Amino acid sequence: MLNRKCVACRQINKQNTMLRVAKIENQFVIDHKQKLGGRGAYICNNKNCINLTIKKHLLNKAYKTNVGEEIYNKLGDYEQNC
Repeated sequence: MLNRKCVACRQINKQNTMLRVAKIENQFVIDHKQKLGGRGAYICNNKNCINLTIKKHLLNKAYKTNVGEEIYNKLGDYEQNC
């Protein structure tokens, strides 16, 4: 399995242990199965990294564009279930 770097803590982990946020045709989605195409940004699957990503809007930095609050709200819902 491939390794990916978390946008929050910058640690390198196995891809299948992380959350993937995909950008497909200017739409951002949480790719639970990691099967969607498009550019992906990875976040460690823990409350600290998800919370830091939301708090500092780190996906905006990773994608170099405004991701929008909708995806951060979805991450917040996901973080509640961790």
